[in-house]
Amino acid sequence: MDWLDRMNSAMEYIETHLAETIDYDQAAKIACCSTYHFQRMFSFITDVPLSEYIRRRRLTLAAFELQNRDVKVIDIALKYGYESPEAFSRAFKKMHGIMPTSARDKGMLLKAYPRMSFHISIKGDAEMNYKIEEKQAFDMFGVSTEINADGESPYIEIPAFWSQCISDGTVDRIRTAAGLGENGQLHAVLYNRRGNVFSYMIGYYLPQSGLPEGFEKLSIPPQTYAIFSTGLYPDGQSGIHALWKRIWGEWFPTCNYESANGPEFEMTYDRGNNLYEMEVWIPVV
Repeated sequence: MDWLDRMNSAMEYIETHLAETIDYDQAAKIACCSTYHFQRMFSFITDVPLSEYIRRRRLTLAAFELQNRDVKVIDIALKYGYESPEAFSRAFKKMHGIMPTSARDKGMLLKAYPRMSFHISIKGDAEMNYKIEEKQAFDMFGVSTEINADGESPYIEIPAFWSQCISDGTVDRIRTAAGLGENGQLHAVLYNRRGNVFSYMIGYYLPQSGLPEGFEKLSIPPQTYAIFSTGLYPDGQSGIHALWKRIWGEWFPTCNYESANGPEFEMTYDRGNNLYEMEVWIPVV
């Protein structure tokens, strides 16, 4: 229950500072975790980025004030952190579908996003298999791209990147360079997070002969990992999306570990008989 209390205290801080600058570091401190861990966990649990939740709450309160108080649009815009009435009006219309000045008209439909709080949910119907392992430093090679970390974007952009690399022959070239067969399974690395963007590499362990021509090298430092498995699955049915959500929505809130700053992995293995297994490796402290 301590975790629930800390998260709800962090939400109380955010709620009471919606008309001010919200310090993400302070919210994370109240929740007793790092800023990165707080934002990541919030996003996976609620299916909305923290920044988007704050935007929605501010525009909800702005609509209430425009309906019930004789205030100027510019005053409301400044109160909720917008630099100009124009920027506020664009954001207001995007969410509510009408301009701020129309919010005072009777019969206008507006959207309200309620204040969020966290409650315990008793599930227990599906176990989570995991292990904690210390890995020595190693090197990967492959090709990378930048992925938008907001909301569902990774689950759209990452499959699109795989499809592109399969169709243009990049996946086959990595397999050849790694000494794998034509059906050899490659791995993926999520790293170098910068705000709402991270780098994503498709690749494999660096061969002893060195970096193959035309590829990037990524050095991985020694690290302790929490490793989770999808279990065995038929080709094309990994359930990796659901596993990520359970890790952040169920495992982290109830364990004594916190995610550490470092690369994360999606490791894929061919177990034979058209069955596969994926593992998610997350660095922890």
